[in-house]
Amino acid sequence: MNQSCRHFFSVAAIALSVLASMAMVPSHAAGEGASHKQQVVALLKSLETGDSEAASAINPQKYIQHHLTIADGPAGFKTLYALPKGSVKVNTVRVFEDGDYVFAHTDYLLYGPKIGFDILRFEQGKIVEHWDNLQETPAKPNPSGRSMIDGKTAVSDLDKTASNKALVRSFVDDILVNHRMDKLAGYYDGDNYIQHNPQIADGLSGLSAALQARAKAGLSIKYTRIHKVLGEGNFVLVVSEGIASDKPVSLYDLFRVQDGKIAEHWDVHQSIPPQSEWKNQNGKFGF
Repeated sequence: MNQSCRHFFSVAAIALSVLASMAMVPSHAAGEGASHKQQVVALLKSLETGDSEAASAINPQKYIQHHLTIADGPAGFKTLYALPKGSVKVNTVRVFEDGDYVFAHTDYLLYGPKIGFDILRFEQGKIVEHWDNLQETPAKPNPSGRSMIDGKTAVSDLDKTASNKALVRSFVDDILVNHRMDKLAGYYDGDNYIQHNPQIADGLSGLSAALQARAKAGLSIKYTRIHKVLGEGNFVLVVSEGIASDKPVSLYDLFRVQDGKIAEHWDVHQSIPPQSEWKNQNGKFGF
């Protein structure tokens, strides 16, 4: 992928978040007294509209960028306004908040369809840090006819946020990092499981079959480390690091929990470029 493409993808990722929140929150609600979600929506939407005033949500003295092909600081963000007008289209389907973090799940068009997650951190009312992950949208649905972005969106069970985060962290650690497959069935309600990964069918049976097929073909993605777990009610996002085809990869997995079991899953995987191509030295993770 050339430098120009990477630059556009990075823009998209941020645009995603912005638009992401926008789809969920009224567009006029980004002024004084706006919530963190609303500020993120306005900021990301500004990449489409060119409204530079939305960038006032960013702390001008401190803005840490983890998209590796964008320069650090507010100046790096402002370079995104150079995108051709009308080239960014975004539909944010889900947006959540966990303490100082807002994270969004977005469907967008930026020189081709993409699905992405954006995470923005607030400090003393200003945005001070940004992470994202982007993946090209597949041309067709997965084996169960699902896309990477459809499915449930409503947040519930806010009183169970902590327990749901603990459950999902344990799942990723047990199954994806350490391959303790004897524990797999315990995380699901029988075969009731909705899957949005482009290559995997619904159900525990679909997941098991896909994992076995990938292992035989030598195509398995190795999860090596969990970097961050964020959640709001029944939705939990896990940011992990891994290896795919002997190259480093960033792994974002969103789970919906229902009655103490994993009920639905979305993911976005993105290769990490070599350090020689980075425009900042903050790293892909750095939580």
